Amino acid sequence: MTSVGVANIFRRWRQLLMLLTMSICVAAIAWKVSSLHVVERDFLQGQGDARTIRTVPIAANRGLITDRNGEPLAVSTPVKSIWVNPGEIAGESEAIGLLAAQLGLNAEVLHRTIAQNAAREFLYVKRRLPPPDANAILQLGIAGVYAQQEYQRFYPQGEVAAHLVGFSNVDDQGQEGIELTYDDWLRGVPGRRQVMKDRRGHIIEELNTLETAQAGKRLELAIDFRIQNLAYRELKAEFITRRAKAASVVVLDVKTGEVLAMANQPSYNPHNKTNLTDFSVLRNRAITDVFEPGSTVKAFTIAAALETGLYQADTQIETAPGWLMVSGKEIKDLANYGTLSLEQVITKSSNIGTSRIAFQVGADPIRNVMERVGFGQITGTGFPGERAGVLPSPNRWSRIETATLSYGYGLSVSALQLAQAYSVIGDGGVLKPVSLLKLDDASRAQQPREQVLDRAISNSVLHMLESVVDRERGGSAVEAQVPFYSVAGKTGTAHVVGEFGYEEYLHNSLFVGLVPASAPRIVVVVIVNEPKGDEHYGGQVAAPVFSRIASGAMRVLNVLPDRMPQEQKLNLSVR
Repeated sequence: MTSVGVANIFRRWRQLLMLLTMSICVAAIAWKVSSLHVVERDFLQGQGDARTIRTVPIAANRGLITDRNGEPLAVSTPVKSIWVNPGEIAGESEAIGLLAAQLGLNAEVLHRTIAQNAAREFLYVKRRLPPPDANAILQLGIAGVYAQQEYQRFYPQGEVAAHLVGFSNVDDQGQEGIELTYDDWLRGVPGRRQVMKDRRGHIIEELNTLETAQAGKRLELAIDFRIQNLAYRELKAEFITRRAKAASVVVLDVKTGEVLAMANQPSYNPHNKTNLTDFSVLRNRAITDVFEPGSTVKAFTIAAALETGLYQADTQIETAPGWLMVSGKEIKDLANYGTLSLEQVITKSSNIGTSRIAFQVGADPIRNVMERVGFGQITGTGFPGERAGVLPSPNRWSRIETATLSYGYGLSVSALQLAQAYSVIGDGGVLKPVSLLKLDDASRAQQPREQVLDRAISNSVLHMLESVVDRERGGSAVEAQVPFYSVAGKTGTAHVVGEFGYEEYLHNSLFVGLVPASAPRIVVVVIVNEPKGDEHYGGQVAAPVFSRIASGAMRVLNVLPDRMPQEQKLNLSVR
């Protein structure tokens, strides 16, 4: 075979080999394409969806908090938070600078923060912007910058109800007050939705909702904001005037145990706590702080005396010469009152009178009455930080312990406890739980009620307490009088415990009052801690605050006057 023939054969085989190779490649490609479209279609579709379809949360707003009349105290408003994908924007100095400028942030700090989190896919830049402001940021078109919808808590009444309502944090979790106590009830349940995103993370299509967001449940408080606002305003004015360390007020419905108002000083703005340095202002002192109640407990000493049967309202007690030495300690009254009836012991607030009563009946009956009306026990509101106070129970009472217990030293109570105890006197000897929430008819019907004092005894003590604000009967708190309404109440002035014992010139000034005394509707407790100036007695400092609050509350609650001047009665009868 010639060389030409060999060359032709070789050329033909090379062509056949190339055709075969190409055929094999085409067949392989066809097989792979078929495999991808038929055999591995479901797997590849799932992988593609995993890279483009995302499940994103749907924000849920917290439940609305209102007063008993529907006045909003805490509401949730929609906001947007700006976040970035550090991996997309890291190293883009110009974009980061523009973003920082628009958000009012330090560009250098933002650049460093993004660089430090470059491995992450999510980083908040600024939380809770008004939607128009957030949308303006998005319109800048900066790659890697996104927005997320959230909700922000807003408190329409500000500091007036701050201590009771409390506040939530940036993640919408309750931190203080009712917001914390009922966080599970108020917190919404986020939903979930499926969206399709492009490679930059932008949502290009809403696919479907997997779970709808469930808003938090509504909560209706017992307070009446009209009374709350009145109580707050009057308490703040007195707090400033007296240059006091602190102050608290509680207004309680005698019949239901509902808290109609609760305020403290100093207060705070729940919308702006950035520069807050003294965190004690966050405390709801009316529930969390305890103090020695002083002469306000003498009403229960008198009740214990009546229970023993050894005393009647007109029983005579010798208090001369106005002082008494017990176990080397001096007990004294403001003056030498001489011989007083049991009622006058309350009227004049005689320490010697209650001490002599305690010596005769013993400390245990007095302590027993105090325990029955709620001292030494939490009120059961569930409020964070609530304290039970201290009601001593020694194995053996010394004479000085017996005496001091009778006029309010050696034990401690909260303002809310004191209000609950006096509601027992105002409601015929019945103890009931206090409630921060509004009670409906069914709840009131199921409310436990315990007869802890004989009705006749509680009514007798109530009548005696009227003498405290009666000028003609020599009362020590005539400043607590409420025009056109009868009042039953008791003052208290207690020395403050310092580093080395009781401070001579530091006092807590108290007044507790029931109005109208003929059929008590509310009990008001006013405490002014460490007032400055010449006046410090409860009748001088706390009683006038009570008068103004009670007077306004009677109008708000539309309670008919029970004590009107005779000439006005005649005018009304003529009409």
